[in-house]
Amino acid sequence: MTITTSMQPEAAVSIPRPLPKHPHLARVAAASRWTLAILACLWMGLCTAVGPLYWQEGSLADWSWLNTAYFLLSTAIYFGLIVALVRYAGHTKSASRRKQTADSKRTSGKTGGADDTSTAAQLHAQVPVSVQPTKQQATHTSRVRERLLFVWTVIRRGLRIAFTTAGRWITRATNRTWKIALILFIGWLWAPTTLLAAFGADIRSQIREFSWAWNQWTGLEQPYIGFFSFVPMDIYPTAHYLWPDNPTYLTDQHNVVLTVYYGATAAFSRYLTGSNDAGIVVLAATQMLFAVFCCAAAANRFLNLPWNTSQSPAGGLARFLILLFFLICPLAVFSTISITKSPLFAFAFVWWFSIWYELRCTWSKATHAPKRLPRHSMIAFILSTCVMLIAAKYAWYIIALQIVLALIADRRRWGTYVVALLIPTVLIHGGIVYAINSGAIIGGDPIESRGVQLQMIARVAARNPDGISQEARDALEPVFNLDQMADAYFQQDADPVKSSGIQSKKVSYKWRSVTPEDMENFNKAWIEIVKDNPVIAIDALLAKCFGYFNVTDHPYVAMDYYVNSDYVQKNSTWIKSYNHEWREKVAQFADDWGHIPVLGWFTHGNFYVVLTLIIGAAEVIRRRWLTLVTHMPLLLLMGVMITAPANNFERHMLPVAFVFGFVALTFWRESKAERAQSAARLEA
Repeated sequence: MTITTSMQPEAAVSIPRPLPKHPHLARVAAASRWTLAILACLWMGLCTAVGPLYWQEGSLADWSWLNTAYFLLSTAIYFGLIVALVRYAGHTKSASRRKQTADSKRTSGKTGGADDTSTAAQLHAQVPVSVQPTKQQATHTSRVRERLLFVWTVIRRGLRIAFTTAGRWITRATNRTWKIALILFIGWLWAPTTLLAAFGADIRSQIREFSWAWNQWTGLEQPYIGFFSFVPMDIYPTAHYLWPDNPTYLTDQHNVVLTVYYGATAAFSRYLTGSNDAGIVVLAATQMLFAVFCCAAAANRFLNLPWNTSQSPAGGLARFLILLFFLICPLAVFSTISITKSPLFAFAFVWWFSIWYELRCTWSKATHAPKRLPRHSMIAFILSTCVMLIAAKYAWYIIALQIVLALIADRRRWGTYVVALLIPTVLIHGGIVYAINSGAIIGGDPIESRGVQLQMIARVAARNPDGISQEARDALEPVFNLDQMADAYFQQDADPVKSSGIQSKKVSYKWRSVTPEDMENFNKAWIEIVKDNPVIAIDALLAKCFGYFNVTDHPYVAMDYYVNSDYVQKNSTWIKSYNHEWREKVAQFADDWGHIPVLGWFTHGNFYVVLTLIIGAAEVIRRRWLTLVTHMPLLLLMGVMITAPANNFERHMLPVAFVFGFVALTFWRESKAERAQSAARLEA
């Protein structure tokens, strides 16, 4: 099975611009690109080296020669992979050397044939007669060699025919969107039929929110702000100063549109069946169908390049590997029925990402009027943007940056970006902001974005309480209880420190009484604490995010958690009784697979995060700027991982993992086209 690609790099791939004429500028530019790659390797090497420290709840102060060895070895491996990719991409000097070698061989073959024969004869004559093979031995050896060569030729031709035939059938079976969708639907069907649904605490909170809002709309009196009252907004929690004076119970904590959609579905389910379970199963089945559609549409774009029939589609091997990932990797399979915001965002992102590839492939610097998106692609661009905005609050940051980059790189199609990106962002994000400011809903607490700061303060309070000055204590006192912060500190997750959870939680965050004025001194106190305890502060940062970039670290919360969580297996009404033991076995199988050394890496999101970062570094070195524009959201998602409340939380890595196969295919295509161009220039 082979992968074929187009030999039209102008319209399909990102070919580097000519180097600056001034040699000093060229060297500076190359050094800058390699520096970025080295920094990426150093970061991944550091995250790998600190793993053994934080697994034992240690500190950088415990750094030893073994950690140094881990750091140097992992950094060298990552850098070696980048160098290998850059070389594979068709470095001009390497191609030149290959051409010179080939020319010299051709020259020597033309002029030195007789000399070679005479030299061989002389060497044969110099061998003593006693050690020269007899004629019978030489004949026997020749026959054995001929037989072995015949057998090897037959095997090689058979394998070639088999792989070619298999590749042809795989290509035919995946050359249309509906065919890919059918494969994914059949391959994923076992999940919603045998597992029904997978979920955690989020959807229960969303259902509770909507229920309280529905009660309010129907005139039922309920408690609101009060020290002894406990309402849905206290679970997250959201500071009371953010609540409007007029009682309201809907929040944007888990995205208000999703909250209304999930909550209304569950409410209708209770009306018909008496429990939320039927509604949750319907939500899971609907999400599975959405996942089938998004992944099939994306795969069709990347594999079949339907916008240009002159370009060659991907071969059977690429198709097989990409579909194999979606069909067997627990990340993808469990995400299809996991009712949390991250999988929904991830599948929408896959759809959205594929449209960027279509835009990239139809861009041409030689054309004053680039090819416009077809109507169906334009509609897909708009809808995928809307679903992303609805599913994740950080989506608007990603989209906003993409608007800027797209207008710089492809300004002739500015109308496309305005209609598909800007207008949905203004309407959806702007509409939610307006609803928050008008008091119709409650916004998320700003404390949610301060996870890194909270972990730093809490770790210092737990490890070195005397290292916090009285001035910093006084500044933090209206906002946090330092003793409770120290007691609640958990290096993997910032949620306990900010008092997220049920009513019996430790109250470290004084959300009931804190005011906006109290928050003004928070940053000053944090800076002072970090300045006085730099090692502990760095520990807090690394312990909260190192797992995202360490392939040997196991997930803090894997996707199999949602399959057999207590919310599914114990707290549901009748879902818990449906295939209860089978659900446990499936989750255990995924967990056991994930713990197998090396082979288990393929089931974890951080494996794909690291590989994507390596490919991105190689793209920087090869100066594939337009491709990097379309891949920039992946880097932003890695930033989201670092600032996320928890370390190595697998659902935050889903978008990167889902598109990795397409990123690798893109790099292969562009490398092949780049090498072909280099060879053509050398031959000319």
